[in-house]
Amino acid sequence: MSSMRVRKGDTVQMLTGKDRGKQGRVIEARPRDRRVIVENLNTVKRHTKPRPMRDASRMGGTQMTPGGVIEKSSAVPISNVMLVCPTCNRPTRIGMTSKEVKGREIRVRVCKRADCLQEIDK
Repeated sequence: MSSMRVRKGDTVQMLTGKDRGKQGRVIEARPRDRRVIVENLNTVKRHTKPRPMRDASRMGGTQMTPGGVIEKSSAVPISNVMLVCPTCNRPTRIGMTSKEVKGREIRVRVCKRADCLQEIDK
């Protein structure tokens, strides 16, 4: 299984679903599941009970995490997002090239648009 070409901190654009066309930053990447969590996109509502917090007994009374309806971002399959090139600011497919830095070969992500072809990793 190859590693994912979208990483934590990248800006991506949603290709499908209710948030189609919107852009956001990747908060978490899960290569094993081939999924990413994008900030403020694909939000779901979860009804939670108030629960006591761990390690909160130091300050006397137990502290509680608030209950109620909480909105949080859920994971999206990697095929449903497309990386936005930081140079040309457009969604793009990603290629890999090898580059020599200080005598070592490293793999670098590259924008595949014909008029850009810039490195994504600086």
